[in-house]
Formats: sequence, C-alpha cells, structure tokens
Amino acid sequence: MSTGLQNSLSAARRRAVTSIEAKAHRNGWKLERQTTSFANEEGTWSNIDSDVTPLERRTWGSWSLLGFWCSDALNAQGWEAPSAIIAAGLTWKEAIYLCLVDAVPLMLNGAIGAHYHIPYPIVARASFGFYLSRFAVITRMATALFWHAIQAWTGSTAMLQMIRAIWPGFLDIPNHLPESAGITSNQLIAHFVFFWVQFPILLTPPHKLKWFFAFKTLIVPVVSIATVVTMVHKAGGVGDIWHQDYQTSGSARSWIILSNFSSQCGGWATMATNIPDFTRYMKRSKGVYWQALFLPVVNLLMSMFGVISTSCSKVVYGEYIWSPLELAAQWDGPGGRCGAFFVGFCWVVAQIGTNLSASVISCSNDMISLFPKYINMRRGVVITTFTSCWIMVPWKIVYSAASLLTFMSGLAIFLAPIAALLATDYWLVKKRNFDVPALYRKRDRYWYTGGVNWRAAIAFMVAVIPNTPGLAKSVNSSVVINDQVQRIYDMNYLYGFCSAAILYYGLNLAFPAKETLLDSPIYEDVITQDGIEVINDGIQLSSGKNGEKIDNTVVVSDPSTD
Repeated sequence: MSTGLQNSLSAARRRAVTSIEAKAHRNGWKLERQTTSFANEEGTWSNIDSDVTPLERRTWGSWSLLGFWCSDALNAQGWEAPSAIIAAGLTWKEAIYLCLVDAVPLMLNGAIGAHYHIPYPIVARASFGFYLSRFAVITRMATALFWHAIQAWTGSTAMLQMIRAIWPGFLDIPNHLPESAGITSNQLIAHFVFFWVQFPILLTPPHKLKWFFAFKTLIVPVVSIATVVTMVHKAGGVGDIWHQDYQTSGSARSWIILSNFSSQCGGWATMATNIPDFTRYMKRSKGVYWQALFLPVVNLLMSMFGVISTSCSKVVYGEYIWSPLELAAQWDGPGGRCGAFFVGFCWVVAQIGTNLSASVISCSNDMISLFPKYINMRRGVVITTFTSCWIMVPWKIVYSAASLLTFMSGLAIFLAPIAALLATDYWLVKKRNFDVPALYRKRDRYWYTGGVNWRAAIAFMVAVIPNTPGLAKSVNSSVVINDQVQRIYDMNYLYGFCSAAILYYGLNLAFPAKETLLDSPIYEDVITQDGIEVINDGIQLSSGKNGEKIDNTVVVSDPSTD
C-alpha cells in the first residue's frame, strides 16, 4: 500500500514539474480550442468560455435570474442611492421612484444572451464590427476594474465591522503605516481578510453561482429588515425625513430630476451592456423578461430601507447616516456588537455578490475576447481581482480622488450609447436574427468595412461628443461651459441612449448593411470532414433523427439512403 502511495505521489510530482516547466514558455499557457468552436479559420481563436454556452452550463431559470438581480442590486450603494437625490434638493418621493426606471435597457440586451447563449463581447461584433467591438469591450473592461476596486473596499469596510464586533480592541491596534499610504493597519488587515474570503467564491464558474445568489437573496433582506426594525425601535418612529420640502421649484427642479435620473441609470450602465454575460446561462429565453419586474421591486426595497433607517438615525444620533456600515459602527455593547457583526456579514456577502455580477465575470469575459488563446474565465478572474484589489489601491480611489469617482460615474456617457446600439441592432435592425457562426469569424458577415461598422461609429460619436464638456466640468470645476451644454450633460444617459438608438436606426434604414440582414437566425454551419457533411452547432449534442454524434459534432445522414 505504501509503495502504491509513493508511486502516486511521484507521478503527481512529475506532472507538477512538467506543468511548471511548460508554463515557462508562452505556448505552455495556450488553451485548448474546442472541436465545436466556430472560430475555426486561420488567425482567429476561441475557448469554451467565449464559445456558445454548452447545454450542461445552461442551468439558470427565472428564479435564478431573480437571485442574480438580488445579488447585484442588494448592496451598500443601493442602500445609499437615495441620499444623493435628497441632498440635491428633492424629497423622499423622487428618491424612491427614480430608483425604479432602469430595467428597460437590461431587459432588451439580456434577451440577446438568453436567445443565443453568447457573451457580450461576441454580441458587440454584430453591431460594431469585428474590430470596433474591441473598443466597446475595452471601455467596459476599464469600468469594471474600477468598480470592482470600489466595491471591494466597501466589502473590506464591512469586514472591519465584523472583526471589531468580535474583538473590540481591534480598532485600537496601533497604526504603523504612514499617512501617505491612505490606509491604517487595521483597515489593511480587514482588506486582506476580505480579499481571501472573497477570492475562492469569485473563482466559482458562473453557471454554478445560482446557489450563492440564492443565499444572498435570503440573508441581505433579512438583515436589512432587522436593521430597519432596530432603528425604528430606537427612534420611536420613522423620523422626519418624510416631511422635508423641496429646495427648488419650476424648471430648476425638473432639470435636477433629469440629472438624478441619469445618475441612477449610470449606476446600471455597466450591467446594461454586460447582461448577456449572465443570461447566456439560462435554460429558456422567456425567463429573461421577468427582470423587468424583478429589478424595480428589488430597487424599491433597498431605497425604502435606506430612507427609513436614515430618517431614524437623525432622531437617534443627531445626524443623517446613509451608510448602513456607518450606522452599525454606532452600535456598542454586547447586543450592539452582535448586531454590527450580522450587518457586517450581510454586506460582506452583498459586496461579493455584486463583485461577481457587476465586475469580475464581466471583466474576465472582456479579457477572454481580447486574448482567447491564453485567458479563460479562471485566469481572467485572477487577473481582475488582484489588479482591482491591490494594484489599483482601492482605498486611495475612494478616499483621495473625488474627481476620479466623478469621472467613473461619468463613464455612463460612453456606456449608454453602447447599450443603445446593442439593443437597436438586435431588435430593430437585425430583427433578432443573428448568424452565430459568423460572429466568431474575422472576415465574415459582420466584417463590415475593415472590421468597423461606420454606422455604429457615427452614432456613437454623436451620442458622446456633446456630453464630453459636461464630463470635463464635473471633474474640474474650473472648466467653463454654457447652460445649453450643461443641460445636455444633466440628462447624459437619456441623451446618449436615445440619440445613439435613433441615429443608428436611421443610418441603417438609409444605408443598410444587406449582408447582415437575415430572414431567420443561423445557429449552425455545415462543414465537410473526410468527405462527410457535418453540422456544427457550437455545442456538444447530437442532431435529431437524421444525425448521429461523432466527436462532439453531428453527422448528417443522407435521407436518400434511409
């Protein structure tokens, strides 16, 4: 028995040494090309994480999608979202209904992934062209990296509450870091702990995440309700925020409403583009339309929780406290620390779920599309997580760069037209008919002109350029622009989305790319192997009664011989 164990250990060691030696060369990192991949021409490459989603990975139903949306929307930022609206001079009413209006772009683009089971970078090729789509991919990838850093730091703050609830003396640990570091010793420890709690969960394949999303859907509402009940009990009521009057009137109020509407939509701008990355795992496409109901309900709950707790905090602590974690930081004593622990745990789970749904998986898909020969989902997650959580120094982004945060919010001016172009192209121009094999090939149906769809390029620039002066002023207050230009930026998401959609549709009516317009979808192509016609549908399954499975492909029988 011992000899057998020694042989097994020796074999494992030899395999490990061989793998390490192979990784010393670039070819050692090369990923396997799937036999069913449509990217089968010279100069193109794909891997299983960017190919059409295999049947065994299509595990999501309508309830899984509800868990996904709860996972994305139930976070500390959603709790705090009404604060900016009220601070702008509006009331709790606007703070509630402005959080309910951002589901339409998500539903329109989510249907693409649910129908064709392909990720966002592949979808973008249909409207932008093979090469221009890379710009859309890089734009979203940069946004996802920054937001992952910011969300991870919020998770670290929640972890700090958990640790101090168990060991109150943790807050008194001497700080051995210089002020220029932008972080204290105990904050760094909390960030380190959160990172290693989060990292294994982030490595979970997306099609296996529905149980984590279900857990978050349970734990976050329960703790949120407990927080609200606790604050109402402490305050002896719901506070006075409900009686605040408007600080503005007339057209000034209308423009403030439009500006906050754009801010709320901007918070979902990344998801409006990358939603196919998740709906591709759905079993049936019809379930995707439920998100038009799910998302407003989830947003409504989070907004109400935030407004009620904040109103109560004014009574209890003498000031409005919008952050649930700052609220928990006020709780001391055995009972208070117990409550702070569960609040911290709740938001640790919440931020991990949000990182999964809004940042990490999306950024990984983008990297896969840019480097499909060497990066798969697992490697993309590793690169994304270490880059965002350590290299980008998230605590400095949050605490030292208000202008950078403003700029990141302003990136919605780029993402709004991208989302609009995807939706308009799919629903109105292509009329839901894609040629899936051609999306994976460089010089095929979606090559357009040199890999660029000039119609999308023009629509994108018309949507973005008028918003850039407003973005510059939001970052640097010394920039001077006139009122008309500022008004455009005040409604930047609405203008960017609508102008891109209308112009792109008009250009396609006047100058149609006829080679891309189909009467019905194409899911497969027929190739010849050894003189035999073989249907490749991009997934591992047999045909029907006239086919048989051969090497993960489907051989078509000659009906005349039956």
